[in-house]
Amino acid sequence: MTNFYRESAKEVMNILNVSSDGLNDSEVKKRREKNGFNELQEGAKKSAVQIFFEQFKDLLVIILIAAAVISMFLGNSESALVIFAVIILNAILGTVQHIKAEKSLNSLKALSAPIARVLRNGEKIEIPSREVVIGDILYLEAGDFISADGRIIENYSIQVNESSLTGESESVLKTTDVIDGDNVAIGDRKNMVFSGSLVTYGRAVMVVTEIGMNTELGKVASLLESTKEKKTPLQISLDQFGKKLAAVILVISAIIFALNMYRGYAVIDSFMFAVALAVAAIPEALSSIVTIVLALGTQKMAGENAVIRKLQAVESLGSVSVICSDKTGTLTQNKMTVKNAYVYGKIFNSTDLNTDKALEKDLLLMSLLCSDAISSGEKEIGDPTEIALTNLGKLYNLNEIEVRESYPRLGELPFDSDRKLMSTVNNIDGKNLMLTKGALDVLLNRTIKIRTSEGVRDLTSDDKVKIEKINKEFSQNGLRVLAFVYKEIDENKVIGLEDENDLIFLGLISMMDPPREESAKAVSDCIQSGIRPVMITGDHKITASAIAKQIGILRDGDQAVEGHELDKLSDEELKEMVSKVSVYARVSPEHKIRIVRAWQERGNVVAMTGDGVNDAPALKQADIGIAMGITGTEVAKDAASMVLTDDNFATIVKSVSNGRNIYNNIKNSIKFLLSGNTAGILSVLYTSLAALPIPFAPVHLLFINLLTDSLPAIALGLEPHKKSVMNERPRDINSPILTKEFGNSILVEGLIIAAATMSAFHIGLKTGDHMLASTMAFATLSLARLFHGFNCRSKESLFKIGVFSNRYAWIAFGLGLVFLNSVLFFEPLRGIFEVSSLTLNQLGTIYGLAFVPTLVIQAYKAGRSKFKRVSRTNNTIVSENAV
Repeated sequence: MTNFYRESAKEVMNILNVSSDGLNDSEVKKRREKNGFNELQEGAKKSAVQIFFEQFKDLLVIILIAAAVISMFLGNSESALVIFAVIILNAILGTVQHIKAEKSLNSLKALSAPIARVLRNGEKIEIPSREVVIGDILYLEAGDFISADGRIIENYSIQVNESSLTGESESVLKTTDVIDGDNVAIGDRKNMVFSGSLVTYGRAVMVVTEIGMNTELGKVASLLESTKEKKTPLQISLDQFGKKLAAVILVISAIIFALNMYRGYAVIDSFMFAVALAVAAIPEALSSIVTIVLALGTQKMAGENAVIRKLQAVESLGSVSVICSDKTGTLTQNKMTVKNAYVYGKIFNSTDLNTDKALEKDLLLMSLLCSDAISSGEKEIGDPTEIALTNLGKLYNLNEIEVRESYPRLGELPFDSDRKLMSTVNNIDGKNLMLTKGALDVLLNRTIKIRTSEGVRDLTSDDKVKIEKINKEFSQNGLRVLAFVYKEIDENKVIGLEDENDLIFLGLISMMDPPREESAKAVSDCIQSGIRPVMITGDHKITASAIAKQIGILRDGDQAVEGHELDKLSDEELKEMVSKVSVYARVSPEHKIRIVRAWQERGNVVAMTGDGVNDAPALKQADIGIAMGITGTEVAKDAASMVLTDDNFATIVKSVSNGRNIYNNIKNSIKFLLSGNTAGILSVLYTSLAALPIPFAPVHLLFINLLTDSLPAIALGLEPHKKSVMNERPRDINSPILTKEFGNSILVEGLIIAAATMSAFHIGLKTGDHMLASTMAFATLSLARLFHGFNCRSKESLFKIGVFSNRYAWIAFGLGLVFLNSVLFFEPLRGIFEVSSLTLNQLGTIYGLAFVPTLVIQAYKAGRSKFKRVSRTNNTIVSENAV
């Protein structure tokens, strides 16, 4: 094994057989075939067979198996076969659900995978990190997670946090120098960088020496066991509810068992019925249905540019009441366009510069040299502000790559958010010039001279006033302004931060990142749905306010404040003030955390967007951290619970809508399962207390459990999303899913279905044939529950939401109908399921009674909707008369 830290950068390139143009496609293919993909191996995943057998671990399933075995020994083999068939079908369905959910979540993980910037075939491109191979040349910048181990070959003041490997929280200043020694510790290999580390400052170019499990991080990973996927709060809540419900139902089953024994039924029959009742009544599919609905819902959201990294975020989305959003790229197009340039005393439109004049030409050249962005055809790589500068150059036939080759870069001080500056040293016409661009408020205090058409002279106070006036005019129009300064430095001097002083002012370039077309509509939707949009940006207050007014965030009576004003406020004062402020400008990461916390202390659920390394703490503090997928750093994505693949504020609003709809769909599935099961329990309790014969055979209850639980419940989880959810107020995140109103609704609907079922049972009993009565009760309950699936689609009537708008509901209903009629009319199945033959009149009675609950519930919903419309109309009339 080669100790690459002992070799020079050139020797490492030779050892790895890499040229200065990077690897070509054929070489990449060879190396991938030899070493595989750059990914850590996950723990052994469960096979489909293992997942299938895990479905039998449930306590009730074990009891059911025991009952089937006892039944078989006692000669009732038909019942035993039915029980085993039901158990196996349930296990198959559970396995399919598990695998489908896992595939959905895996595809989401792939969507949120990090990217790497590499040199291939002489061209700088972006690829998924897993496609990096040994020998690839990688470009690193502040905010990047390093995707492989490698040797630094070019270094521009890069600092790396290696705490994931070394435990040291201090960032390490890297070098390209050779390091002697055979067993140098990881923390002392200053010319190497390692997978999983974070670039906190500067930039560098590295060549990959190890990938995947052979990296230092991979060696650590091989020692760890795979972690278990955590359940969401909703799943935990439902599991706890399920256990309590199971205990209650088991008590009821025990009472029914005792009553049947008292009334003279055989022990095995009483036991089988009690077990079947428990299995049919307990919604054991609840947790798996919630999982698959969440997984399918997040898959849909991924298709709409919102990748959910943590399932808990879906539940929280419906409760969001404040969205703290960055401005650039999220509310705006992130497509900066140069509007104006200012050089000594004159303002020019971007299209009116004269490159024959030295001042204007030098400003153009400086804007390209003191930047790192590249625009190649339709592909643009780099900061949007710098891309705007390269596009400005193209207006005048200046290619940034050719310009940079003509005037080579000899050194640089990379941009960082604290200095708000970037400096490069370039050789221009035989002189070494340090070119600096950045915020005017920072640079003007460091500038002592100004360049005019007559030459360079001292910068006067009048000059400063004029420059500041122009800058203010630009800013008030929502323009971002960059100042450009320079100075000559000594040959071979290595520049430091102290050199960014005593500068010569050249000019200003203003640019605009216009609001996205959809931003104003998204902001309006937020406000209508009870969500407060707040802009938090590093821009000037004037610039931020101009954009915020355009899109409706900053309204009459709202305030805009700057970060330094927040420093003067205590946490309690900020908490009182925060509801009045819609725009925060010139803020630091610490300010963001305070703003989020202040809203949370007022009882709000807060979503926060971010893209930089410094945003990570605020993203973690927020109830939902939202990272930018295009411009965001890997550390921001790692801290977030959601990633936007289009960096669009409208996508956040759409995600809130999706989150509300997914939660409602899950709630509808729960209502369907519990109300149907309630109907079965009430029917059995009624007959037991009324000293009537048992209404169902055990196989009936098992059939109902299979038929009316999973498929219709999943279909409800796939209900088309409704725009009307954004007319509602945010849901209280602390409110239980099973509220008093929800519980009463379940009980009432279960009672109506039970009444229809018992009506069919009584009609059958009048014939004197108990088996016929049981058949009619069984068929009515099964069919009524199938119809009930349509009731549970919405609080509104079917005609308002569209009878045929959910095709999955009709598929589930159709399959249920086929199964039920097969049992009722197919002779071999009739014997197995203990049903008697039916006349057309009896069949018509069953269908009629089964449909009655749906008719009653739909009539109530339609009447309630009409009453609400009348009430709203009357309120409007009263309000108008009052006015």
